[in-house]
Amino acid sequence: MSLRMQIWLIFLAPVLLVGGLYVFGLTLPVPHLGRDYVVRLLLPDSGAELDLPEVLGPQDMSRPLVVIDAGHGGKDPGASGAGYREKDVVLGLAEALRDQLIEEGGIRVALTRSDDTFLVLEERPEIARRLNADLFISIHADSSGEVSGVRGASIYTLSEEASSEAAARFAERENSADRLNGVRIEGQSQEISDILVELAQRRVQQNSAEFAGLIVREGIGILQFHPQRRRAAALAVLRAPDVPAVLYESGFITDPDDADRLTSEEGKKGFAETMARAIRIYFARQSAT
Repeated sequence: MSLRMQIWLIFLAPVLLVGGLYVFGLTLPVPHLGRDYVVRLLLPDSGAELDLPEVLGPQDMSRPLVVIDAGHGGKDPGASGAGYREKDVVLGLAEALRDQLIEEGGIRVALTRSDDTFLVLEERPEIARRLNADLFISIHADSSGEVSGVRGASIYTLSEEASSEAAARFAERENSADRLNGVRIEGQSQEISDILVELAQRRVQQNSAEFAGLIVREGIGILQFHPQRRRAAALAVLRAPDVPAVLYESGFITDPDDADRLTSEEGKKGFAETMARAIRIYFARQSAT
């Protein structure tokens, strides 16, 4: 065997060994400091479909659909304080809103997660898009760290600059789509398609801002708001370019008053009734236009 071949084998042998073990589903024990470690290769299935949640409520597809996203979950607990974890607190709020909407009837509802499941940020708005949702609400809670006396809810919409970036990325990624937010873009030139996507995104942002305003209006005297109750930010979870979306920062679990409000039955009921009322007014306005 030539020297060159021997050198190649030195480099390729480990790769071939690990690859062979993976193909046959085997693992490789590696002794290290008196302990056994295992090298295991786990690769995601190519083309794996995103699991879509069950849509609850009326079966009439003409009824509006709200997708409620409980932030964090699974290995991502979110903020913590006063013995609470954000992922648990926001799931309780999401379930309360779901139940309120179903009880009142007329609106279809889906949760991005109904248990302690981990979802990456990009999956959450994508679920809303795949379900053709009419509204997307992501619920979170915050922590003030060592700062005391910080409390109250705030509502985020996507910043204008981030909105334009999201629209541009969508146009680049899915310029083969036929429609976006009711605007036909199939068969258009790239330049025209980009303009139509941008216009559609502006409409979505206007609707998002309108809904955020309704939450504030309906929540005055019921919900405790932060002094800066309306905000805009480049949040990944709000970047679906064809679904009006808000992120509702429900309060600070590091504040005892906020924590009690967010976790008590009375607090959850007040949140659910207020949010459900804002949702119904929003859809009534949309149907009138």
